[in-house]
Amino acid sequence: MQALFIGHTYIDVTFLTDRMPTGDEKHVASAYAVSFGGNAITAAFCCAKLGLVPDLLTSVADDWLGRMFLDMAAKYAIPIHARKVSTSSLSFIMPNDGKRAIVRCRDDGYLHPFPVLHLAGCRALHLDGHQPDAAIHYAKLCRDEGILTSLDGGGLRSNTHDLLGFVDVAIVSELLCQQMDHEPPAMLDYLKSRGCRIGGVTLGERGLIWYDETGAVRTLPALAVPSDRVLDTSGAGDVFHGAYLHSYLTNPAMDWEGHFHFARAASAYKIQHLGNEAGLPTLAEVATVRRVFEAAA
Repeated sequence: MQALFIGHTYIDVTFLTDRMPTGDEKHVASAYAVSFGGNAITAAFCCAKLGLVPDLLTSVADDWLGRMFLDMAAKYAIPIHARKVSTSSLSFIMPNDGKRAIVRCRDDGYLHPFPVLHLAGCRALHLDGHQPDAAIHYAKLCRDEGILTSLDGGGLRSNTHDLLGFVDVAIVSELLCQQMDHEPPAMLDYLKSRGCRIGGVTLGERGLIWYDETGAVRTLPALAVPSDRVLDTSGAGDVFHGAYLHSYLTNPAMDWEGHFHFARAASAYKIQHLGNEAGLPTLAEVATVRRVFEAAA
């Protein structure tokens, strides 16, 4: 095991439509994609597509959607440590003008305790706050073992405050800032107070505000992808997390500014493609995005 990602599995149905039907009418979408979904799950698939395959501890149901997810994971050779739920979770995602509306159908009633795994060889742990009991268990264990811990703080969860005490790299969303009544600079101060070595807030098309290894606050503008090429922003943050973890695992001596530049390019690739799987870049595609867009950043 080189890295462990912990999250909750969704099957994402992403579709493009010029309007939503109401009442008793029907309408045909112009395009659609069906893919794996979930924050840490998409990050894990991104890391695997880039060339470093992590293990994944996630929810799996014994139904046809669950079996479809296992087929998806097998395609990327991702080892799945399943935690059983009764029914697979779904997300219906409607991209529109650089934004996205999402309806989620979730079963997070875990039927068994989380599996206890041996972490021999593990160099990084990535969490999104789902499975809070497993998240805090493995975060503490990895902290004790000197294994890098990373958090996608997409929203406030029951154990966010406690979990952050065991997180080295915390990249959180504007939504979490709003939920905690913090402006982004105040959120950085909060992350520092919890002991996070690296912390940041993703700001969508406005980029990233973050602090580095010295505690200095920095900004990283988003790459200027033309609006007519922005197809689907859903999953861009998950790809960002998966990409910076790949960068860390393959080049741990590089500073975090370098890791985030790599991840920014991966996210810029994602938003130009519909659905999570189509939006996973290869190393060559990340390099192309950097060559085309970074000079203008």
